[in-house]
Amino acid sequence: MHTLSEENYLKAIFNLAATGVKITPTAIAEALNNNPASVVDMIRKLADKELIAYDKRSGVSLTAKGQKTGAMVVRKHRLWEVFLKEKLQYSWDEVHDIAEQLEHIQHPTLADRLDEFLGFPTYDPHGDPIPQANGKMAKAYRTTLADMEDGTSCQVFAVKDTSVAFLQYLKKLGIDIGTKINLVEKISFDDSMVILIGKSAEVTVSRKFAENVLVG
Repeated sequence: MHTLSEENYLKAIFNLAATGVKITPTAIAEALNNNPASVVDMIRKLADKELIAYDKRSGVSLTAKGQKTGAMVVRKHRLWEVFLKEKLQYSWDEVHDIAEQLEHIQHPTLADRLDEFLGFPTYDPHGDPIPQANGKMAKAYRTTLADMEDGTSCQVFAVKDTSVAFLQYLKKLGIDIGTKINLVEKISFDDSMVILIGKSAEVTVSRKFAENVLVG
């Protein structure tokens, strides 16, 4: 049994590892919006429990035991997000905070039963892959809207920024998972983009916006 705080750290490290970046104490502190000093203390505790390995040059990595625990917390979190959106009709900007609480429920068969009840979904409402019971996951989308060329069309598969402000902005623009977008023009002056959303709404978005929308 792990504490809520330990599970949050393992989940954060699991998610950072999926991006391929070097996992430093600073990166963990930013991911958790936590004090760097307290992060160092927790890294020491997790290493003592053989949940992570830490080297200043290579950074933090999960051990097999830590990987299993981190994947399970992420699995529960993302399954709960699907449940909240599909079954209780919460919007995609509401589900994260609620799932943050539900992910810590400890019961050996709950995640499997929830997974079966939902029809074994492979992605959560934000397009993030859901770890299976055996630890395997569907592919994570990496291509951003900013990577696309003028005149090309694409479909939204996921979002990198899952903050309430960004998700509400996407909703205001009529963008959701599955929305089709055509890139009309890239503006060289400030790297902003003119896009056509679906077949009707043409808007100009910033590069920051485009870098947080994952497409295919």
